[in-house]
Amino acid sequence: MKKKKLHKTNAIRILEKEEIAYDVHEYPWSEDHLDAITVAEKVAMPMEKIYKTLITKGDKTGITVACIPANHTLDLKAFAKVSGNKKLEMLPMKELELTTGYIRGGCSPIGMKKSFPTYIANIAQSMETVIVSAGKRGMQVELTPGDLQKVTDAVFSDFTIE
Repeated sequence: MKKKKLHKTNAIRILEKEEIAYDVHEYPWSEDHLDAITVAEKVAMPMEKIYKTLITKGDKTGITVACIPANHTLDLKAFAKVSGNKKLEMLPMKELELTTGYIRGGCSPIGMKKSFPTYIANIAQSMETVIVSAGKRGMQVELTPGDLQKVTDAVFSDFTIE
């Protein structure tokens, strides 16, 4: 049986260049169900292990990236404080691809067009591994929280609501 060739995304190429161990999870996706909770169901993993990548725009720092569990909500007030902003808002969807190089449902914290300040929910440190987008719809990468922090130069902090 012929093995299916893996489409390497920018995120996967970076992980390989940095010699970071990872596993790929592929799943069928639809335009109507791109949320992290659906991803958890599709890859048969607990919601707290799936991390969504949220992009915000702060009044002081500009673009910031938040990686939070699928079953959590971003606390904008807490995240503004953590990221050194007085106010911030979610980046409008129409600006996502131009800003990050990624599209909705395929936005990875790894390998964006530019390096942006990145923050990972503190709770990730209690997990053996976390799963984030590989930079393409229908593809996720699983790696340790420490490796995710290293490859994104992120800071662990508390800024979510369960």
